[in-house]
Order: sequence, then structure tokens, then C-alpha cells
Amino acid sequence: MRKIHLLLLYLFTTFTSYSQATKPEVAIIPEPVSLKINTGQFVLPRNVVIAASAHPQLKSTVAFLRERLSVPTGRNVTVSKPSTTATIRLILLPTPDNSIGKEGYHLAVTPQNIVIRANQPAGLFYGAQTLVQLFPNEIESAELVKKTSWLVPCVEVTDYPRFGWRGLMFDVSRHFFTKQEVKQYIDDMVRYKYNLLHLHLTDDEGWRIEIKSLPKLTQVGAWNVKKEGYFGNFSPPQPNEPRTYGGFYTQADIKELVLYAKERFVNILPEIDVPGHSLAAVVSYPELSCTPGVENYRVRSGEQIMDWSHGAPPIALVDNTLCPANEKVYEFLDKVITEVAQLFPFEYIHVGGDETPQNFWEKSDAIKSLMKKENLKNLHEVQGYFERRLEKIVLSKGKKFMGWDEILEGGLAPSAAVMSWRGMKGGIQAARLKHEVVMSPTDFAYIDYMQGDVSIEPRIYATLRLSKAYQFEPMPDSVDAQYIKGGQANLWTEQVYNMRHAQYMTWPRGFAIAESLWSPKESKDWKDFINRVENHFNRFKIAEKNYAPSMYEPIFNVTKTPDNNVKIALSTEIEGLDIYYTFDNSFPDRFYPKYTEALVPPKDAVMLKVVTYRGKEPVGRLITMPVTEWKARAGIK
Repeated sequence: MRKIHLLLLYLFTTFTSYSQATKPEVAIIPEPVSLKINTGQFVLPRNVVIAASAHPQLKSTVAFLRERLSVPTGRNVTVSKPSTTATIRLILLPTPDNSIGKEGYHLAVTPQNIVIRANQPAGLFYGAQTLVQLFPNEIESAELVKKTSWLVPCVEVTDYPRFGWRGLMFDVSRHFFTKQEVKQYIDDMVRYKYNLLHLHLTDDEGWRIEIKSLPKLTQVGAWNVKKEGYFGNFSPPQPNEPRTYGGFYTQADIKELVLYAKERFVNILPEIDVPGHSLAAVVSYPELSCTPGVENYRVRSGEQIMDWSHGAPPIALVDNTLCPANEKVYEFLDKVITEVAQLFPFEYIHVGGDETPQNFWEKSDAIKSLMKKENLKNLHEVQGYFERRLEKIVLSKGKKFMGWDEILEGGLAPSAAVMSWRGMKGGIQAARLKHEVVMSPTDFAYIDYMQGDVSIEPRIYATLRLSKAYQFEPMPDSVDAQYIKGGQANLWTEQVYNMRHAQYMTWPRGFAIAESLWSPKESKDWKDFINRVENHFNRFKIAEKNYAPSMYEPIFNVTKTPDNNVKIALSTEIEGLDIYYTFDNSFPDRFYPKYTEALVPPKDAVMLKVVTYRGKEPVGRLITMPVTEWKARAGIK
């Protein structure tokens, strides 16, 4: 009898351990509006049937589920017409449920089957994204995974977005990214329910879209000299260096991308950045400039062309602006906007308007004559004149006009929309003037900024940590909510050369922005968010996608002591981490001194090395700070 009892105890313990080990963790990003976890689990059968109507907009959802549920699992997945016996049922509600809107959904998982209901195909698509996140992390694998069972917790989810504009801006001008890479970026963003891709298509470093009536824009303007190092400090290219680095999208490419995005419920917002940031256009067509001698200019390769030491607007070392006093500029823009409007079905065209230098305009007789003729009091009003004329062109093509918040400075037509990047202030001002606003402030949403300490991150001029990005709140208390369309994160690519780095910069801060734009404000919880982020890090590892582990690494606060020494205080962005350090040039692990209070470097020390652990496991990367660095931060020469 005792042997039987021991056997039963063993079997119970084994079953319990197995159940706990295999029970899927619920870690959905962005957090749903409502999530109820019920008793029981759904087990993916050997033969999976997805039932959906023949609605053409369901193809992408069905294809996504079919691929994810077959490739890593080895299951046989077929598609049928609507059926009550199917494994997974995608149902468009015959009577609209006003509580979930156009992009919302209801998801129910029971031990018998899975049902997603929505008013519109977009809702079913987003419901499918949530469903896949309920599966074990191995569901992200691109290869067959030997796993005995694929379990999903029984849940009831009701979900819908807080904002209609949930965007990521991808700068494809500073560095060109191929059509396939843009598709990959779209695939990554829709997994987290983004619905707007803002393509920054033109800048000083390259013109990336074919304009058939202006062929030099891509024949000349799409190419520069490849440089690697720190953007803005490159040596000026020599005449014999080949201008073969770059590329552009043909109009056929753009149509393909627009269709690809549409199938995944993403709109593409094109940006043609004028009147500043226009060196590629000026080099292609020098007659667009106010300044003599631009015939000798070349498309920028990252060498310094602006002096920012006096703040904004910058002092231009070369004139990268279109001339507001030149009628040829408006003929040029009419041709560009005509073709852009025909390629992009989205209702807005973004025309830039940011960081326009004025020092060359100050010297221009043509600008002075324009100011006198139009009674323009200053150069901000000169740009305002330009923007109003450009807006008429955009409106004449059946599109809405959008620009960065600088367009407010010279007066703005009533129909113009504003994208606020210099903090929230511009967006608040625009909303009070009853303009539509998209919030993308530098202090929360600029994902080209460093994610951690400059000792280890690719160096750029500012830092935006994950915890700060998670604080993004697009809706100011002081404005009418109807004017705030939503928000977006912006990935400028001066220092981003390839897709692996683009992924690194986007994630996990892209998780944070997604949750700020989709989830209810009151449901946001930093500690819970971090737990879910770590789960998605594991998903990214399995999918072989890149991400930044910067949240695991310490924050350095270096100050000077009264006796002209240095004090180094360390903290962590997330809880539960220990920091170990050394000044003896060796590599610290958890057997080295643990940080407990601010460090004062030994007199002759030349190197501080730190690493973070969670328990016995290292989680952060090794960070090395030489004596020159800590003295510089403390202001000691």
C-alpha cells in the first residue's frame, strides 16, 4: 500500500510540475482593455481548421494565423467556410457592437475552440495578434519546434484602441532601406497593433521616391558617398569618391508597399521635407535655390552642413533650402505632390517644415523683394508664406496638409494638421487653434536617441530610456480631445545603417509607445509592463529579431566632490537587479564587490567596469568607463 501511495504522490507531483512548467504565461502587449483568465487550457490539435468568410480583407489574417500555427508546430492547418465546429472561428458581427469600434475585437478561448469576433476585418486582424501572443513563446520560431503540446490559457478578451493614429516614423532618407526591409518593418509593427507607417522619403542625404516628371531627383539626388563613423562629423567627400551609396523606390515599389501595408491595415504617410532638409533636391535642380553657386553642391554624405551652436534655427554652412521667392519652386512642388498624391491613398501628405535655416534667406535679394511685396515682417512669415502656398497645392490634389510644429510660427491655414515634435507645447498650441494634432515629442517618442549609457550605446546627442518612453501620454489635460488624433514614435536613421540596428532602436521602446496609444490610460503599470517586456524579449530571441537590453544596465550619476574627486552613484531602471563592479581592470561577476553606495574611485584607478545580475544570472552587458570619462562627466579637467 505504501508503494501505491508513493507512486500516486509521484504521479501527482510530476503532473503538477509539468502543468506549471508548460502553462503559458499571459503577457500581451499592448495591454488589452479587458482580460479575464478562466480555468482550463486549449490544446492545439494535430489538424487545425480556421473558419472565415470569403471577405477579401480577411486574407491577411487567415494567412498570418495559418503560417504561425503551422511552421513552428508542424500542425496541419486548413481554411474552411464559416463553421461552428472549426478550431478557430473568425466572425464579422452581423450587428455592429458599438463598444469596440472599427479596430476592436472580442476573443474567447475555451478548451474546445477559439472564437474572434469583430465589427471590421481590422478587428479580427488585431485579435489574431493577441491570440498568437497567448501561445508559448516558441510560436515565434521560423523552424519546426519539437514540443509535445501547444497550450493556450482559456481567456475572454475585449479590446479596442484608445487612439486611431498609432504610428512609427521610419527615416529611409538618411540611410536607404530596401522595399523588402520596409515590409519587414511593417510586419514587426503590426504585431503590436500599430496602424500608421510614416515614411520620411526626402532629406539632405537622399531623395528616395521616383518622380517621373523630375528624373534627376533619383538619378542624382538618391546617391551619396558611403561613410561610417559619427554622422555629422564625417570628412567631406572627395571628388574621386564614388557616389554609389543609396537608392530609391520606383513608383511600382511604392504601389507594392502601399498594398502590402493596406493588407495589414496600415496606412502609409509620405513625407516630402521642405523647404529645409532639401539639399538632395537642390543638387538635382539648382534653379530651386535662392543662393548662387549651388551648382557646386553635392548630396550630403554626413559631413557637417549646419552649425547648431547657437540653437534653432541652425546656421547653414550650405544652403539646403528651397527658395520661397522662386516661382519655379512651386511648379516643382506641384509636380512632386501630384505624383505623390496619386501613389499614396492616405488622406494626408506630410511636408516637413522643420529646422529651416534662415541665414541664406537673409542675404537674398529675391527674399527681400518677396517680403516687401507680401508685407512679410520676418523670415518666419516668409516660411509661413511658403507653407500656405504649398498647402494650396496639397489641397488641390485632394489631400490634407500636415507638417512639423514649426509650421505654426508663420501663421497657418485652418485645415493644416500639426505633428508636434519639440515637446508637447506645439501640439497643445495647435489643438487650441483647432488644428488636428499628432503627438511625437522628443522627450518621449524619439527612438533614435540612446537607450542607456553612452559608454555602451551607439553615440548620439540625447538619451531616451524605456521608462521615460512608457510615460508618454498623448492627450494633454488642457485641450479638446477631438483634436488629438494620436501619436507616434520617430526613428531617424542618421546613425542607423541596417535593419538589425533599426530593430534594436525600435524595440522595446516601440512596446511602450504602442501601449500608450492602444491601452486605457488607467491600466498602464510599469512593473507589469516590464514583466511582459521580458516575455517578449524571449519571443524576439526565438524569432531571431534584435532588441535593446538597455533596461538591465545601470544609470550613472557622476558628480564632483568638494575635494575635487569624483563620486559615481549607480541605480537601475528596473527592480530586482544587483550591480557588481571593479576598478582593477578585471571583469566583474557576482563574486566581485556588490554596489551598495556611491563609489569614489581609488587614487590611481583608470577603469570602472560594471555588470548587472538577477540572482545568479548576468542580465546586463559589461559596461566599461575609463577615468577620462568619469572626470569629464564630473567637470574635472
